[in-house]
Amino acid sequence: METIHYISSDALSLEIVHTILSEDKKLALSEEARANIEKCRMYLDEKMKSHDGAIYGINTGFGSLYNVKISNDNLTKLQENLVMSHACGTGDEVPAEIVKIMLLLKIQSLSYGNSGVQLETVERLIDFYNNDILPVIYEQGSLGASGDLAPLAHLSLPLLGMGEVYTDGFRQPAGKVLSKMGWEPIALKSKEGLALLNGTQFMSAYGVYVLLKSIKYSYLADVIGAISLEGFDGRIEPFSELIHMVRPHKGQIVTARRYNELLDGSEIIAQAKQHVQDPYSFRCIPQVHGATKDTIDYVKKVFRTEINSVTDNPNIFIESDKIISGGNFHGQPLALTLDFLGIALAELGSISERRTYQLISGLRGLPPFLVSNPGLNSGFMIPQYTAASIVSQNKQLATPASIDSIVSSNGQEDHVSMGANAATKALKIINNLERILAIELMNASQAIEFRRPLKSSDFIEMFLKSYREEVPLVTEDRILHYDIENTIAFLNNMQIDESVFE
Repeated sequence: METIHYISSDALSLEIVHTILSEDKKLALSEEARANIEKCRMYLDEKMKSHDGAIYGINTGFGSLYNVKISNDNLTKLQENLVMSHACGTGDEVPAEIVKIMLLLKIQSLSYGNSGVQLETVERLIDFYNNDILPVIYEQGSLGASGDLAPLAHLSLPLLGMGEVYTDGFRQPAGKVLSKMGWEPIALKSKEGLALLNGTQFMSAYGVYVLLKSIKYSYLADVIGAISLEGFDGRIEPFSELIHMVRPHKGQIVTARRYNELLDGSEIIAQAKQHVQDPYSFRCIPQVHGATKDTIDYVKKVFRTEINSVTDNPNIFIESDKIISGGNFHGQPLALTLDFLGIALAELGSISERRTYQLISGLRGLPPFLVSNPGLNSGFMIPQYTAASIVSQNKQLATPASIDSIVSSNGQEDHVSMGANAATKALKIINNLERILAIELMNASQAIEFRRPLKSSDFIEMFLKSYREEVPLVTEDRILHYDIENTIAFLNNMQIDESVFE
């Protein structure tokens, strides 16, 4: 198995990122990337020797200070001041998994030879990644335009021997860790601080992480929904291919096909039904789950473009002999798609909670609250309350961040994307969805036991057997908090087939 991923102009895909992370691959620069970085830096150094005029961010101030010319003697100080002054993050710390993705995506973006950074700077970022030296970064502080300035400043501080990092399981001063590793702090050259801080890697890393988790939980929503359908003694007809080919949305077709596969051979689904129709939360699973799948597919396309892009400013074009100041740092494409993804994930949770509600309602031969001797036992009454509370919170979190903008930097940055807020909200929504689906699985696995001795499909019976090793059947009241947490852990630890990510 290849243990190194070489950074190059070859496109990163979500599947490749997933493989890099899941197989804990190390990073290295390809010869192509190394040459691109060195060639661009050499071009910029020569340009600065021969060019007396102001070039934004290279020999000027930043933001609304763009007209303040800086002497060549102070260019290193300018870049270091930029990193220090912009490290204004606050709030909760960014999870380690996302910090690692931020490092990967920043390295990729700097490798194309349009950013003017030193080779040593990129190699040190690779050293951080490969040695699990993860900068301490905070969730709050980015407007999602001018790049993710505050979080990327915290990502960059350790290059200078400043800030803090996590390594060896401890939070430590970055300078101490550099000394331990025998590394000297990087002396930033012209433009390097801006190249590091401009960019969308905070939003992008959150988006990639949430997308990977979304693909997994979109699949698990189908599996858990199928168990609920069996527990509710639902009908298979709404999953007929004939219905979906006359309204051929891709996600809808994929969902219906998956349900037919999941339920193939089930005695429960095959038995004669007393009812002619199921509630929408069962009957419309292909339409609702499918719409979320289509949203995920769209968001994947946007993020695939983004993580293979140069998003700092200004951009350097050697062949054209131009340094152009533009706006590739603006996070609008990500803000809109992250909001869209958050809405779609919230809907998966919403329909899941409705299935839970149906299962505990004492319908179709199921006892009220899915427990023997109801009254003495409350059974699964209150987990539905918990799911409803979380669903409501997700609805609040799904309010779009991208519709807002606040003028910044004395009016120079007069429209911002708020994509960073969309990103952090999306993470909260997917984590909440995990909890909602865990509660549905608890209920569905309980309900299906009342259909015995009939069996479901081989796949579902195998899934339930594995689940029961972690969470036993509820025969009388007990503390269900532990069941919820163990179910979340069961889902979180589950490895799903790689083909789901394609």
